Amino acid sequence: MQHSYLVIEGNIGAGKTSLVDLLVNKYQGRKVLEGFAENPFLPKFYEDPKRYAFAVEMFFLSERYHQLNNEVLQQSLFNQNTISDYFLSKSLIFARANLDSDEFDLFFKMYEIMMTQLPQPDLLVYLHREVDDLQKNIHKRGRAYEEGITNDYLYRIQESYFQFLKQQPLKMLLLDVSGVDFVKNPTQFEDICIIVDQPFEKGIKKVVL
Repeated sequence: MQHSYLVIEGNIGAGKTSLVDLLVNKYQGRKVLEGFAENPFLPKFYEDPKRYAFAVEMFFLSERYHQLNNEVLQQSLFNQNTISDYFLSKSLIFARANLDSDEFDLFFKMYEIMMTQLPQPDLLVYLHREVDDLQKNIHKRGRAYEEGITNDYLYRIQESYFQFLKQQPLKMLLLDVSGVDFVKNPTQFEDICIIVDQPFEKGIKKVVL
């Protein structure tokens, strides 16, 4: 694979971690997965979003920064491919959807400080699925605290991702995998590999699988 630092992003239930696992197995890269289960505020947030939004987003921001600093910045990206199922910008995307304006302004100041210290990915892949697909995957993995995630919330996160992608000077691939099961279908996974493993220019390239 020609991208030394590849990031797979997407909405809740898009299949980010599953795709990273497959790519790492194929290309023998170094895997960086987000430790989402370690956020003590996440179950509380899904029960009372307004009360716990700032706490959950600040915790994620801090944990993501420290993990990326230790596993990406402090290790050479040239020794082997690094493939991650998130990037620090994920914090900004979710914060924009979940925080009020005053909270977001404070959050953004912390985010900017941290962001300037991390390397940028060679390619950011956004996995897009329709909301019905996302809900099927969410229910399939059976995390109790995710059972109350609404379609409206998933649409808000999706729009926040789209807004972010339009503003970034990165090499980005918007890969529409709606209705696709690349875990069970090796041919679909190989098609993704062919698409991802090519040169990209800055900006968004959209591909429907």
